[in-house]
Amino acid sequence: MKSRAMAIANSPASAMRALAFLVLGLALVLAQAMVAQARGATESFADLAEKVSPAVVNITTSTTVTASGAPRLQVPEGSPFEDLFRDFQDRQPGQGGPRRASALGSGFIISEDGYIVTNNHVIEDADDVMVELYSGGELRAKVIGTDPKTDIALLKVETDEPLPFVRFGDSDIARVGDWVLAVGNPLGQGFSVSAGIISARNRALRGTYDDFIQTDAAINRGNSGGPLFNMDGDVIGVNTAILSPNGGGSIGIGFSMSSAVVSKVVDQLRQYGETRRGWLGVRIQDVTKEDAEALNLGDVAGALVSDVPPGPAADAGMQAGDVIVTFDGNHVPDTRELVRMVGEAEVGKSVRVVVFRDGKTVTLKVMLGRREDAEGESVVPAVAAPEDRGTKEMLGLTLQPLNAELREQLGLSADDSGVVVMRVDETSQAYEKGLRPGDVITEAGQQQVASLADLDRRVAQAREGGRKSILLLIRRGGEPRFVALSLDG
Repeated sequence: MKSRAMAIANSPASAMRALAFLVLGLALVLAQAMVAQARGATESFADLAEKVSPAVVNITTSTTVTASGAPRLQVPEGSPFEDLFRDFQDRQPGQGGPRRASALGSGFIISEDGYIVTNNHVIEDADDVMVELYSGGELRAKVIGTDPKTDIALLKVETDEPLPFVRFGDSDIARVGDWVLAVGNPLGQGFSVSAGIISARNRALRGTYDDFIQTDAAINRGNSGGPLFNMDGDVIGVNTAILSPNGGGSIGIGFSMSSAVVSKVVDQLRQYGETRRGWLGVRIQDVTKEDAEALNLGDVAGALVSDVPPGPAADAGMQAGDVIVTFDGNHVPDTRELVRMVGEAEVGKSVRVVVFRDGKTVTLKVMLGRREDAEGESVVPAVAAPEDRGTKEMLGLTLQPLNAELREQLGLSADDSGVVVMRVDETSQAYEKGLRPGDVITEAGQQQVASLADLDRRVAQAREGGRKSILLLIRRGGEPRFVALSLDG
């Protein structure tokens, strides 16, 4: 029996089966090892947390606030209840004189000599800023500079010992689905770590320079100003905001300002104590499909210039109706990207700007100004304004030329011209596009409109040229906006 068993085992067929089982077994072992290795990379963030946590700080601020609330109750002087009412009211919140208020946030050290990054809203209006280190010590911080537009602030603490610090990483190469780690001081509970993935990129909330990374890593109140790390331990975002329907805690939608934005802001705050952004000096809007057709522009891209007040662009010859297609050698996909490009450009730099005008491209050389110096300036362009009477209906609008009475009603000067929208058909495309009574049409087909006859000619020229729509420049309260209206019907 034994010899028979050995014969079977040593037969060629048995040997092949044995070899096959061996190969399969090795493959299963190898696959399990690879899965274990892959899972191990996400099952524990302990090494990463241990590496980066010493550079994360808790921030406590205190502010003197003047309380305001309901009027204090009045009782007759000398009344036996006078002392009782005074003691009662002095204990009520929101009553009485100035008091101290405190707030909590997070931050992270970016240099061994004590520079710290946090959110501007964490330290805004604070009288005193204290930084608690991971090691347990506390240091008083000085505010070096702030940038409310990106909600970033730079602090500095003084210490005789070199501090642990972290570096900025490249947020532009981060991908949706990448693992990230948020570290901070949520709800005042002290140092805390939460992990998640990048849910989305290039989110815009409300700021001009927004470039947020969206993450499902838990971010709560107190996490503001803390870092968002990639798996290499580099900071790719500053935790800034959460989306919460009831104003409570995290529901898995948090936002971190990208390091691509923050690192440049921090460099300027560190060097100058303030930001110095480039300024082109134009008002712009996104190009719509209708705009592109009306302008005979091939692609629905670029930034449509709606106004050119005195400034760098005006000096270079830019005009309302131009479409900016490249800036400093870079393609301009939309207004948001152009704003970012210009803001990051060096003040005083001479850049080439290519615009699409009258069916061809024109290259302009613009010396950029500084946005911070230009903010708050208000310019009303001056154009000829002949008197005209009568009304006309076209494009779903009832129109009348500007006259002295309408100028007074609309708060316009004698130099302003155009035709005024008196009524808008609520079933028309004009109403759908947002035109309303009181709007002033100053251009049509990128040419000035000073009378109803001018507008008639522009519309006729567009139809003769085979255009399906016409581009109108509308002003409302001094603010310009281009609107493309269909010529059908």
